[in-house]
Order: sequence, then C-alpha cells, then structure tokens
Amino acid sequence: MDQSHVVSTEEKIKIAAKSIFHKKGYAATRTRDIAEEAGINLALLNYYFRSKERLFVIVMIETLSEFFGSIMSLMNNPETSLEEKIESFSASYIDLIFREPDIPMFIMSEIRNDPEQLLQKIDLRNVVFNSVFFKQFNEAVQQGRIKNLNFIHFMMNLVGLIVFPFIGKPMLMAFSGMKEDQFNALIEEQKLMIPVWVKAMLN
Repeated sequence: MDQSHVVSTEEKIKIAAKSIFHKKGYAATRTRDIAEEAGINLALLNYYFRSKERLFVIVMIETLSEFFGSIMSLMNNPETSLEEKIESFSASYIDLIFREPDIPMFIMSEIRNDPEQLLQKIDLRNVVFNSVFFKQFNEAVQQGRIKNLNFIHFMMNLVGLIVFPFIGKPMLMAFSGMKEDQFNALIEEQKLMIPVWVKAMLN
C-alpha cells in the first residue's frame, strides 16, 4: 500500500476542524461537529487535541500563515515594481479566495473577536511594515510618483475592492439576478479592473 496517501487521524481532525471552523467560527462550533466531520469518536479527538480552544488556535495559525504567507511572498519579491505587485496581489488574493471561499468571513469574525491573539501568534505588523511592498510604496510617495496617501488608507481600499464582492456575494447575486457562473466571470473581470482603479487613486 502506498503510505504517501494515508492521512493520519491527527491530520483528519485538523482538516475537519478547518472546514467546520471556517464555516461556523469558533463560538458556534462543537467538538462533536468536528469529530463527526472527521469520522471519529469524540474521545479520540480529545486524546489528540484535549480542547476545542487548542485545536482552534492550531487551525487559525495554520490558516492565517498559509493565507498571509502566500500573499507576502509576492509582496517581498525585489524583482517586481510597486505596480506589478498591485496586479499580482489582486489576482492572487482573488484566486486564493476562490479556492478557500470561507476564509474572508473566518478571518473577519475571529480577528474582530480577538485581534490580540492574532497579533501574538503572527507578527503581522512586522511582516507588513518590513515588506518590500511597503518600502516601494514609501519611495514612490517620497519621489512624487504617487499621491502622499496614508498606507493604511491605501491598503483598506485595495483589500476592500478584493474582499467585499466575496463577503457581499449573496446580496450582490440576489440584487442583480446573477447566476454563479456570471458572478465568477465578474470576479475575473475584477482582476483586471482593480489595478486600474487603484493606480487611478494613486495618481
């Protein structure tokens, strides 16, 4: 038997927990829900992880590390310009949410509930403000190539343009009468339009 395809019980629990936590959040999730999703009994889950809180912290850190890690690798590429980073950031962020559609709501709800836990586990301030992207943004402002815009304002607008359509998807689809494939096509157009809008904001 090919052992490379065997998933350990611990990994099954983490996969199940990730799915349930992303959909329900921490407060609404029961350990029994996770055990059922993993196809194991509750005693076995408790043996591996002891508590819902411990399992949640592990899942949250892994989720956010993967999420921000893939994005920050783009933002720290010294070979690309600020403008190219905006384009790749928008496209990659959208693709990432397509693959993990529950992540935006998960991140929003859990950061709102306990932002300090996130900042303790992942040094997000240091990651962002020491990035090549941040340095290029400041250089462009100092050189007069873009407006003297607060970096936080800039990031709120950029991330908002990317994330809001996914968070507001049910409302947008109901309001417009769009089907799933039409919504997905619209999001693909966003990949092209967001850099245009952001560059217009900066000039």
